[in-house]
Amino acid sequence: MPPPPPAPGFTPPGPAPHSPQHAHVPPAPETTGHVPLPPGGPVGMPSAPPAAAAPDPAATTLAVLLIGPAGAGKTSVAKYWADHRRVPTAHISLDDVREWVRSGFADPQSGWNDNSEAQYRLARRTCGFAARNFLANGISCILDDAVFPDRPVVGLGGWKRHVGPGLLPVVLLPGLEIVLERNAERSGNRRLTDEEVARIHGRMAGWYGSGLPIIDNSQLDVPQTAQVLNDVLSRSIASPPTW
Repeated sequence: MPPPPPAPGFTPPGPAPHSPQHAHVPPAPETTGHVPLPPGGPVGMPSAPPAAAAPDPAATTLAVLLIGPAGAGKTSVAKYWADHRRVPTAHISLDDVREWVRSGFADPQSGWNDNSEAQYRLARRTCGFAARNFLANGISCILDDAVFPDRPVVGLGGWKRHVGPGLLPVVLLPGLEIVLERNAERSGNRRLTDEEVARIHGRMAGWYGSGLPIIDNSQLDVPQTAQVLNDVLSRSIASPPTW
């Protein structure tokens, strides 16, 4: 027999009635993920201020390369300097980028070979790429590396190719005794033997007479060294070193 008619107000079970779908609306340009970023290009020379005005490195977008032996205090000074600027600033450490490689890391302490050389060059190129992109978006950069004066093509020449001619190099070179003391406080693969520290420090002495600004921070703490670095950069902006 046919089923009885439903009672008034009764809704038979079943799928919900179809509701019209709203058309997909793309997110507004202001939302996260849609911020346009200028592409990074070679860093040009910083523009010098008028002769009547003293250049203020603390308020200028800069690319700085801090050079020095292991134990010179490069990382501590670079971090402090970046932390206390009035403009956005990034610290890019070559050693940190090299250690992104976990499995297969070529530790130079185990001997310098083609593999460690390749990883060093790759890290430097990665640092340069990052610096150009930060700077193109208004963020200053300070990079640190143990660049040797007797390898200009690999050292300064490589940084100049990867970052640009506007990179400002500064050498941090305390006395050997200070470097040995600071190295002794290190641990892991960042700590070198005294013989290796002395050898690197001796090679770094070749920067004297190179024309690059040199800071002897043997008797300076980190804030004092950062202040001297600001003074040096002020002169470098007004009269960029030839390198």
